[in-house]
Amino acid sequence: MKRKMHTPFIIVLFIIGFMLAMQYNTVKNPQQRDTRDLWDIRRELSLEKQRHSELLANIKQLNSTISKYENMDNDSPDRILRETVQGLKQEAGLTAITSPGLVLRVDASPEAKVLGQAVPNISPDLLVKLVNDINRFKGNAVVIDRKRIVQTTAIRDINGQTTVNSLAVRTPPFMITIGTSTLADANKLASYLESSSIADDFYLDNLTLSIGKPQKKVTLNGFDQSFHNKFLSETTKGE
Repeated sequence: MKRKMHTPFIIVLFIIGFMLAMQYNTVKNPQQRDTRDLWDIRRELSLEKQRHSELLANIKQLNSTISKYENMDNDSPDRILRETVQGLKQEAGLTAITSPGLVLRVDASPEAKVLGQAVPNISPDLLVKLVNDINRFKGNAVVIDRKRIVQTTAIRDINGQTTVNSLAVRTPPFMITIGTSTLADANKLASYLESSSIADDFYLDNLTLSIGKPQKKVTLNGFDQSFHNKFLSETTKGE
């Protein structure tokens, strides 16, 4: 009888002991504190605000498109649909555009020219780093040696030759054209590139990167290769 009475008591003591042990372990090993400084937090906040602004702009654009469809006349559906398709093509980089922007020039370094060294090709890693730096500012359109950068673009080495969209990039000199939303954005991008270390990275590879002055109008050609997608398919009328 006493053994039966002691069993629940032992179980209760075991549970209390287990809870105390868990509490002690929590106090001894608290959750990791956020050790970021104020500038790191401000930088992350700035990125989140930028994403929020982009989402609001996308929502506004979609609402405008919906409003056009809701208010269209009987003879205007085709026109609105063509405008929508044209806008999507432009956003995807399939059409030529003229916008504010700037032009970069890649060339051999003066030392390489004076010493008569062979002009080196730009490496894929260096080109990718430059594109990533440019893409820190959203909404940019980029053309490298007349090759438009789109979502499916691959920059890689093929048989010792740097390629963009599987097309070889010429031996320097060649141009990189960047289109921005506004002239102010072009000025910000130019200032960022001038203050970054990207020019030093080029110099280490016996190349120079010249950053042109922001312009009110630069022209970028569209993506002129076959565009393949994995998720969309054309349907016949009535489906």
